[in-house]
Amino acid sequence: MMRKPGFLIFLVGFLSSFLVQAQQLPQFSHYGFNGQFISPGYAGVKGQTEMNVLYRYQWLGYNGSFDAGGSPKTALFTISAPLTALKSGIGLVVMKDEIGAVDIFNAQLSYSYHLSLGGGVLGIGVQGGLTNMSKGGYRANDLGDVRVPYNSSDRKFDMGAGLWFQHENWYAGAGITNLLGAAYQFENQARDGNLGEVTGEKHLMVTGGYELELSSAIDVTPTVLLKRDMNAGINSLEAGARATFNDKFWGGAGYRFGEAITGMLGVYLLKDNALSFGYAFDYTAVGTDAKSATSHEVMLGYRLPKPKNNTKPPIRTPRYFF
Repeated sequence: MMRKPGFLIFLVGFLSSFLVQAQQLPQFSHYGFNGQFISPGYAGVKGQTEMNVLYRYQWLGYNGSFDAGGSPKTALFTISAPLTALKSGIGLVVMKDEIGAVDIFNAQLSYSYHLSLGGGVLGIGVQGGLTNMSKGGYRANDLGDVRVPYNSSDRKFDMGAGLWFQHENWYAGAGITNLLGAAYQFENQARDGNLGEVTGEKHLMVTGGYELELSSAIDVTPTVLLKRDMNAGINSLEAGARATFNDKFWGGAGYRFGEAITGMLGVYLLKDNALSFGYAFDYTAVGTDAKSATSHEVMLGYRLPKPKNNTKPPIRTPRYFF
């Protein structure tokens, strides 16, 4: 087993070199458990079916001073399953995201082809998804501005792609969304045929993690995640580590640069740690005048056993060895 995660140190330094503080995609403190959301290449790459449910309440208690402002809330469901006979896997992501007057529902279906490489598995994935975006009531800065959306919605198809490399004790993955740049159109309050338009921006996510065995009872896993808005050139970076005790309990801490300090606790239950439950807590460190002090996140995961190899090995006899 390698003891020095040099690739992860390099990755953190590289990503930090072009960090700009911003939030572009939904934040998940449990990103280290959420590979399917990050990259379609993750689908089935671990060789067993995994399901994950997550709910995040960001900036608990924050209320906008007018209109539909308030705390962002995100619900997420993912499933990843191997297709062993095809050396591939499939995945599904369903998400509902509420941000002020914007309500987004998104469903994505992924396919990943698996290659054995360097002692691990490389997943090469593509995804197609349908997004329904709703805009509530807005007040225009300029009265009569026909471009301001009002209680209108639109739905569009878009695509994504990604890679995921899974080794026994480390992983690295990347995914990009909205490759088609779908444009969503919204009616204004007058319903006069003038449509406001929002273009789906391309987002890149890059992540990595490394499992270090400190003792027979303690493993430590440093992790890092970069999110980049490809259109605006805006980045968000977070890094941290979690410790797992006796393969049953975990705890961790991290920092989302320019925003928050994060912490998490969790436990594995049932045979072979099939069931997992986690809780994450964020404390806002930057921009406290415009945000509430805390965010909260809960996660529930379930893993099916790996399929057994029922192929009987050939029986050899020395009778025919001559």
